[in-house]
Amino acid sequence: MKKIGLIAVIFLLILTTAIIKNSAKKTEDKIFTSKENLRVLNSEFEKIKLEHDYLSSAEKLLEYQSQYFEDELIQKNIENIKIFKIQDKEKKIQNLKITKE
Repeated sequence: MKKIGLIAVIFLLILTTAIIKNSAKKTEDKIFTSKENLRVLNSEFEKIKLEHDYLSSAEKLLEYQSQYFEDELIQKNIENIKIFKIQDKEKKIQNLKITKE
């Protein structure tokens, strides 16, 4: 009788250990997936934030220019900006068109 009770306790311990281990593995997988998704979102956030900071104002642009560039940045007239296109092995230079959508 003691042997059957001991075997039942050992079997029960093995079974509960397997269940706990399996649930812990699933939880670890969920945590890993969440961390990977968070890492990707943080990367995208940093890119968008940099783009916003860079393009948000002329003052910011001048501030970044003084921090990161040795040479002077020169303001260009927007009418002097051209678009260079290669289409069907034909090269074209067009004026920049600004439209509001």
